Amino acid sequence: MSNTRPPKIDELLKVDPYLHDFQDEISRRYGVFLDYQRRIEECGGMEAFTSSYKQFGLNVQPDNSVKGLEWAPAAEKLALIGDFNNWNQDANVYTKEEHGKWSVTVPANADGSCAIPHNSVIKIAVSRHGQTYFKLSPWATYVTCPNPKETVIYHQNFWNPSEKYQMKEARPARPASLRIYEAHVGISSHEGKINTYRAFADEVLPRIKHQGYNAIQLMAVMEHVYYASFGYQVSNFFAVSSRCGTPEDLKYLVDKAHSMGIFMLLDVVHSHASKNVEDGLNQWDGSNGGYFHDNARGFHNLWDSRLFDYTQIETLRFLLSNVRWWVEEYGFDGFRFDGVTSMIYHSHGMNDSFCGGYPMYFGLNADTDSLVYLMLANDFLHKKYPFMVTIAEEVSGMPGICRPVEEGGQGFDYRLAMALPDMWIKILKHTSDEDWKIEDIVFNLENRRYAEKHVAYAESHDQALVGDKTIAFWLMDKEMYDFMSTDSPLTPIIDRGLALHKLIRLITIGLGGEAWLNFIGNEFGHPEWLDFPRVGNGESFHYARRQFNLVDADYLRYKFLNNWDREMMLLEERTGFLHKGYAYTSWKHDGDKVVVFERGGLVFVMNLHPNKSFADYSIGVNTAGKYRIALNSDDAQFGGHSRVDNGTVFHTSDDGYAGRRHRLQVYIPCRSAIVLEKVDE
Repeated sequence: MSNTRPPKIDELLKVDPYLHDFQDEISRRYGVFLDYQRRIEECGGMEAFTSSYKQFGLNVQPDNSVKGLEWAPAAEKLALIGDFNNWNQDANVYTKEEHGKWSVTVPANADGSCAIPHNSVIKIAVSRHGQTYFKLSPWATYVTCPNPKETVIYHQNFWNPSEKYQMKEARPARPASLRIYEAHVGISSHEGKINTYRAFADEVLPRIKHQGYNAIQLMAVMEHVYYASFGYQVSNFFAVSSRCGTPEDLKYLVDKAHSMGIFMLLDVVHSHASKNVEDGLNQWDGSNGGYFHDNARGFHNLWDSRLFDYTQIETLRFLLSNVRWWVEEYGFDGFRFDGVTSMIYHSHGMNDSFCGGYPMYFGLNADTDSLVYLMLANDFLHKKYPFMVTIAEEVSGMPGICRPVEEGGQGFDYRLAMALPDMWIKILKHTSDEDWKIEDIVFNLENRRYAEKHVAYAESHDQALVGDKTIAFWLMDKEMYDFMSTDSPLTPIIDRGLALHKLIRLITIGLGGEAWLNFIGNEFGHPEWLDFPRVGNGESFHYARRQFNLVDADYLRYKFLNNWDREMMLLEERTGFLHKGYAYTSWKHDGDKVVVFERGGLVFVMNLHPNKSFADYSIGVNTAGKYRIALNSDDAQFGGHSRVDNGTVFHTSDDGYAGRRHRLQVYIPCRSAIVLEKVDE
């Protein structure tokens, strides 16, 4: 095992001494990683391997001929067909090459123009065992549904515009603190329709920038035939979702975001694939194998989808080229990898409580092939692109997910703190305000793997889906329909809802991680839930939209939550508390429902009690001096009651308190929070 020992594994063992007993397994995984790197070198090296989109699929040459290359090991014949050759299966037949590859060349027209017209429909006729199937290239860059009212089958379009969008803006610097706005272009209009990339760029990007976010995590960009899958049943991995626009439209969006200094993250789905046969990867070459396992391992029973065979060198070529494609072609700056927990366990995490301790992470249920693929992807991306950020959707707590590959980790920068939204929904559903256990809340917010960065969030798209609802709707429910106007009475339910919505978000960003994520619309307390058009709801768009008109209406109380969210983001932008180490919690009192913690030079004081306010409440701080209020949830601009004078200057006394060197005394009304900042002398 010594020859495969990760070169910096001692750093990992310092971070987590419990891993000493599992060094052999960590080294074994690292050895498999090195083996795959050697195999990739034998295929021409990582640079060429990850640029395979320049050879595979259809690529226009300088002389306007078109070269095609596909991997279809089980096929017996491939033919390129389309409008350009009157769908003649004998006109442009592929030649069989080594290792299951097939190639074809379509010469340019006599006048030098490309023989395949831009945006014309093409397919590949794949023959096997006497049957011919009409398929889309796995490397297709644009696919469309020409008549959605008549068919749901997508066609491949040959994308070769005479004028391609040229990126004008430089990439923004990688943020020290990530404040992520999770967005779905299709639902980003208040109208009952699918919104477009260009409309999002022109109308929604300015909102995001004004709100203080510095990164966008864009969902549902990779083409997916089933809109209601939220983009997670990907059918065409190199194609942009055509229902929102063209490839050039997406480039416009990314470029405009960069012009605003916004870092762009793509929600990438490499954990599974749509099982669609006619317009997806499934049975592409006529077999159940190819890019997928050709046995039970190739099927995800819960998701009803196909699972990749990460031991196949051509699968690795496809997926590693895919992440590079989105960076090179569209300018994305990083990725959120979906479904990592499903990938890294043979059980896919189904019915797992993840309470088995460390042997669970390094036992037979752990999927080495998937773990090694993630190591390969992260190692390549971070070495190739110094600006790169990768985020893992991982719930089990697998050690090392966010540690460097050379330590034996998987190399992600962040993991999602997925237990936090579950905690909040459980509390709101089952616990009265008087029974909130402050110590438990703080424990859960702080309970994360040491030295692995986490993205904190109170809710994401998952919590908004039909069957659940937004935190605002859990808090205020049907009263949001009648009492969100400033002209209507401030009912106890609305008053409580506004207050707790602010406090939940503040304590989560303050204690829960090293980055922050908000799902589109939740910054202003979006009501209801998400439900995409489908047969079961009469193809309705009513719940598949974001009602920005609510926050734009000055007479509605949504503006208060929006103002609060913006000031939270701007405070983080100014102070950088997210990237300035862990919070120190000096006080958590179940009876008073008070939490006090220090982070990044700020002092957070929170009173979650439903009816008890406290005058001259003692709190401990470590730095002597004068403090002022930097943020106050009880301000009128946030829908509060203005019970605290924002001009107050607080002076420390020398008698220590709560384990800190100095003491402050503050007024903290019920269901409110203040953030204090030291005043320069």
